[in-house]
Amino acid sequence: MNHIDLIIPVIAPLLAAAISLSVGWRTVTKWANSLAAVTILGTGLLFAFGTRSRHVELFGGLLRSDPLSSLLLIAIGAVGSLVTVSSVDYIERELSVGATDRSDARQYATLVPLFLTTMVLVVLSNNLGLIWIAIEATTITTAFLVGHHRTRLSLEATWKYVVICSFGITLAFLGTVLLYFASVHSGSSPADALNLNTLVRRAGRMDKTVTRLAMGMLLIGFGTKAGLFPFHTWLADAHSQAPAPISGLMSGILLSVAFTVVLRLKVVGDAALGVGYVRNSLLIVGIATLTIAVSLMVSQRDLKRLLAYSSLEQMGFIAVASAAGTELAFVGVLMVIVGNALAKTVLFIASGQLQSIRHSTLLEDLNGVMESSRLLGVSMMIGLVGLVGLPPFALFVGELSIARAMVNANLVLPLLVTLLLLLVGFVSLIRHLGGMLLGPRTADEATWKARPSVYVALTLGLSASLFVGLVGSPFSNLVSSAAAVVAR
Repeated sequence: MNHIDLIIPVIAPLLAAAISLSVGWRTVTKWANSLAAVTILGTGLLFAFGTRSRHVELFGGLLRSDPLSSLLLIAIGAVGSLVTVSSVDYIERELSVGATDRSDARQYATLVPLFLTTMVLVVLSNNLGLIWIAIEATTITTAFLVGHHRTRLSLEATWKYVVICSFGITLAFLGTVLLYFASVHSGSSPADALNLNTLVRRAGRMDKTVTRLAMGMLLIGFGTKAGLFPFHTWLADAHSQAPAPISGLMSGILLSVAFTVVLRLKVVGDAALGVGYVRNSLLIVGIATLTIAVSLMVSQRDLKRLLAYSSLEQMGFIAVASAAGTELAFVGVLMVIVGNALAKTVLFIASGQLQSIRHSTLLEDLNGVMESSRLLGVSMMIGLVGLVGLPPFALFVGELSIARAMVNANLVLPLLVTLLLLLVGFVSLIRHLGGMLLGPRTADEATWKARPSVYVALTLGLSASLFVGLVGSPFSNLVSSAAAVVAR
């Protein structure tokens, strides 16, 4: 059967990038980028809920669609749609005040759909070598976006991001080579040795010493891109200096896309080495990441860095949760990923509006949001409720599932430590953002007004976040099917 539709979510953003590069920042560019993101969302929904089989392959198994990749396509498309819509206002504001020029706007409009393409390739690839290439491509495209403003701080953040992530991706490359060696020597053909399905089938025959070393390098390497300890130090700088919509794209979905590579490799590692090796690694890395994140959130005074450390906290949380290794645990992990993607994107879009109005991201300079703009205030309040995991949002459902799964897996002590750390993060977010939203505004300040594109992006983001938390099947069925892919 011909499954050529698998390349549609890859081709659509590439075409949008070509249009942006050709004509620059124009009306057609704005529509093309938004349409590309909607196409990714639409194909994800089609793959998930269409009449065909959910498990299909293309190009000899190089690309594949399964429930997990379909769910991630939906998340990439949803976040991408919010970002491309909100970028219209963001770039227009920068052009109007001279903060950017037409050339930089063209570059921005070209790189955003290219960034979407690279993430789509990561989730659709069924070959570890191609996944490595796609992850490296995300670094290249986002590096230019992080340095968009070309200030000293943004360029410093860009170089820090490139150097640390390149080191991580080098470790992942060495791990890929070692895993290829182990796979070939287990009897796999060289052409299929890095196919994920082949790796799972051959895992029991692979040399355990080589595989253990390979898995360690791969977990650290791809974990670097996911913002996990010990090479997490790029995250706050890059996310705080990037344009706000890009920060939403990176925090909202890029980190999770990279982490799902770790989840797929966990299946290989468990089959080859038993559940203990990857499980213990995830527990150690996850708790360390959580501890660092919440300790930095307590005293944070910058809005975008606070949101970035919140993303670090979420990645540590899902790493610990993934150690349980059951389908219920992965249902919770995926609900947290989806819920965080929508809530975090809304908060970063709103933070971009605040930055453009107050010309600062310091919390002390942003007081009185609710009084100055009901739209931004209510949006951030609802986004905050979703982000800290209160009902009826998806994170609440995910956290309950994870708690049950960890108890069932006899991980009570790690669960208690995790809950304590999450409580500290919860209080920090409420204290910092609550004061910013409800504090008094500057007496002589006029009420803020946002452009229609911002209204659309924030409204759609919040509506989607509520929908995911409230709806039952068929979305819950998709999440369960996606969880089963990595719980096998």
